[in-house]
Amino acid sequence: MCSLEDVFLPVGSSTEHASAEGRTHKVTIIGVGGVGMACAYSMLNKGIVGHLVLADVQQERLQGEVLDLQHAGLFLPCHIEAASQDYSETKNSDICIITAGARQNPGESRLSLVDRNVAIFKQIVPKIVALSPDVIIIVVSNPADILAYITWKLSGLPSNRVFGSGTFLDSSRFRTLIAKKLNVSPTSVHGWIIGEHGDSSVPVWSGLSVAGVSLSEAKDALDCEAIHKTVVRAAYEVIKLKGYTNWAIGAAVCSLVQCILRNERRVVPISTLVKDIHDVSEEVFMSVPCVLGHSGIIATLRQNLSENEETQFQNAAKSLWDVQRALVSVAVLNVKLTFGVNLYVKLCIAELKVDDGVQVAVDVYINNNVAVELDVDAYVSEGSPLTVNDAGIAVVATGYVFRAVKT
Repeated sequence: MCSLEDVFLPVGSSTEHASAEGRTHKVTIIGVGGVGMACAYSMLNKGIVGHLVLADVQQERLQGEVLDLQHAGLFLPCHIEAASQDYSETKNSDICIITAGARQNPGESRLSLVDRNVAIFKQIVPKIVALSPDVIIIVVSNPADILAYITWKLSGLPSNRVFGSGTFLDSSRFRTLIAKKLNVSPTSVHGWIIGEHGDSSVPVWSGLSVAGVSLSEAKDALDCEAIHKTVVRAAYEVIKLKGYTNWAIGAAVCSLVQCILRNERRVVPISTLVKDIHDVSEEVFMSVPCVLGHSGIIATLRQNLSENEETQFQNAAKSLWDVQRALVSVAVLNVKLTFGVNLYVKLCIAELKVDDGVQVAVDVYINNNVAVELDVDAYVSEGSPLTVNDAGIAVVATGYVFRAVKT
């Protein structure tokens, strides 16, 4: 027997959750490609957003999409506007959905998109958080798990307010395919895909049920392995046929936004920090069942996985960590850089291990648009005292040097 405390694992402090009261239903979408516009149209049709801001580097397309939606003002009552390059229109957003990034090519794995999209996120995330410090960020761009981790690091936000869409859509595909086999509604099938949103996702066969009736012993009859392969290949198949996916993920993200704005506290599989869950030791984001409400992720649920499912989950975490370890150039200073003043700063940076005498350049992003280049030859701990002189040189007590450059 296990207690409820062993199953429901709280995420974030009570203070962080209390700050979510009084949301105004303002949502920003970064990226007006197929996915971003599917998210926008789904939310507008459901009437869950009062103020929608769209942003994109392609200004002409952005203006065209905004005008097109505004012309439907009689049918879609919502204040819709385009963001300028400084994102000022996004100020005080309740939710920011990031769909921007390089598009996945036919046959290309989600993990291969990492390098192309990390650079884009470095330009987006600090500006969003500076203008909307209480925002909840939903990462949709692929690879969603790693980019959710990157966003968390760049933003400096608590982990309950940054998550990826993860396996929410994968689980929908899974339940829909099983429902078709059983000739029932997908809403009557309770099944989960967890772990990585990608090729190493984990189907939780041990928890599959309909109306509380376990189907775990009916795997062979359902041809479950074939079903999971279809789930994994679903996006690739759609991309092969039409060039991209958008409508299903747009509907899925709309559902997540509704969970937050209406404080539904539904349990959904989304990508969150899973360190210490199912014995994962790495600091990675993957999908597990999460309680989602006004303040973001309220709690995660520890499922009773089979030994094989838990091993698959742990292996997926190690694979993601292998990719993330190379991304040591992601960091953030959540302070205002003031010359001539001693500051105590929190460095959010992946542990950096290098050989003696080797220097590694690390890009650090500050919320007031001051970029800092940091040369280090060891791990920089949190809470290091930082002194900035009139020349713009900042020295950490341990001897590491920051050089501040206005951007």
